[in-house]
Amino acid sequence: MKVLTTLAELRAFRRQAGDDSVGFVPTMGALHEGHASLIRRARLENRVVIVSIYVNPTQFNSAEDLAKYPRPLQADLEAAREAGADAVWTPEYTELYPDGYRYRVSESEVAKILEGEFRPGHFDGMLSVVLKLLNGARPTRAYFGEKDWQQLALVRGMVEALLVPVEIVPVPTLREADGLAMSSRNVRLSPEERRIAPLLHQVLNQVDDPDQATRILSEKGFRVEYVREWDGRRLAAAWLGNVRLIDNVEI
Repeated sequence: MKVLTTLAELRAFRRQAGDDSVGFVPTMGALHEGHASLIRRARLENRVVIVSIYVNPTQFNSAEDLAKYPRPLQADLEAAREAGADAVWTPEYTELYPDGYRYRVSESEVAKILEGEFRPGHFDGMLSVVLKLLNGARPTRAYFGEKDWQQLALVRGMVEALLVPVEIVPVPTLREADGLAMSSRNVRLSPEERRIAPLLHQVLNQVDDPDQATRILSEKGFRVEYVREWDGRRLAAAWLGNVRLIDNVEI
């Protein structure tokens, strides 16, 4: 597996791939089994697999959250290798944002609801960096987890609207044995919070009324931002202590 740190190295690697099918998995690192499932899926469906690791500052609403985001690069490289990556691209801010983020991608409807309501500007940063990563890797297929359902919908919409020649492949959410959606932030839960956290998925599955689900979660210790139905899904975001959890289930 090659580790690519510059655009020049990525482009050289991509030229070597030629017309081979290329699967791409963009990540912010702190890789867990959920990321590995994306990489393995890409491995099954493509001749070449590229993983990116980049903690994107433009999609964080809180400088504190950005500072706390885990960056275990060596462990991530080993996890990517074990899952089947041929190359890992670890870009620098100056190469991804030579303009200092003056140019950005904005979506005017879906990006303003749900996550967008509570994290203004988040989706501008996410869409902007995803477009840059796709333009760099030039993959045949790019893989995104269904846990971030709104993100997945926006990436699909952007690719279609901007005529980006890539297939967006959704991959089902991978969960712990107790139902908690795998997330890099889960390691920041205290033991008591970790015990409570699976209730988010349980309530979304078992309670049809969003208002009732909100009441139940609040009584159990969650600080709920939203429980809503959209795009054939019941989606939620809620805090446990200083950790923000999101999840969704099919209606």
